[in-house]
Order: sequence, then C-alpha cells, then structure tokens
Amino acid sequence: MVRNRLTKNFKDDVNAPAHYLKGNKETIEIIKDIMTKDEFLGYLKGNVIKYVARFRFKGEPKKDLDKALWYLNRLNKEVNND
Repeated sequence: MVRNRLTKNFKDDVNAPAHYLKGNKETIEIIKDIMTKDEFLGYLKGNVIKYVARFRFKGEPKKDLDKALWYLNRLNKEVNND
C-alpha cells in the first residue's frame, strides 16, 4: 500500500497509523527485511492471533478486528507472492 504522507488530514489508525509513517521506510518493511521468509510469515500470523484474541478487551473491538484483518491480508499477500 502506498501511503500519502503529505496529506494533512490523513488519519487511518488501522492501515497507516501516524507513528508508523516516520522516516523513509514503513516499519513493516523494515521488519520484513530483517527476518527470514518463515519468520516474517510467523510474525504476521502472530499478529492476527494477538488482535483476534484480545479484540473484546481493549475498548475498540472493531479497530482490533480491522488490524487482525490487515495482518491476515498481508499474510495472504506474502504467501501468494511465493
């Protein structure tokens, strides 16, 4: 996903949290770069499990389920790019 960092009113806490848009490279891409393929797939899978497991307990269930879906979609993309 290409993110527009220049849009002043751009806010998307699921797909593009502001704190992930600092620097020249997205954090998810840095994580991918420093892990093996299997490690990265496990990281994505773990985040799906994390957000699904606690979605009812943090006060923003839809947001956590949306994050779980984001990680699941990324996992699906990574698996299908093999």
